[in-house]
Amino acid sequence: MRRAAPLAFAALAAGCVYLPRTVEVYDEACRIQARQMTLELHQVLVFGSCVNEGCVAMLVAFGAVTAASAVVSGSIVVAGNAVYWFEKRGRCER
Repeated sequence: MRRAAPLAFAALAAGCVYLPRTVEVYDEACRIQARQMTLELHQVLVFGSCVNEGCVAMLVAFGAVTAASAVVSGSIVVAGNAVYWFEKRGRCER
């Protein structure tokens, strides 16, 4: 049972990466178009069949890639949103 939870998580996350995306939003309080960053999950690989330890190793590797992309892309989103917040603050006329 202890091994089932990590394997289930890895199976759900397998072959996916998180990517930062910049979108335009309208700020009603300032009456301006502003930018903000979000995270998007993209599936890059679907695997069909695997056997025993090879399958477990592949799931662990895909889970590690997904986790690493979430950390790196999440850091980019946080930094980007801080910059966009300062930009919006400078353009806001309130």
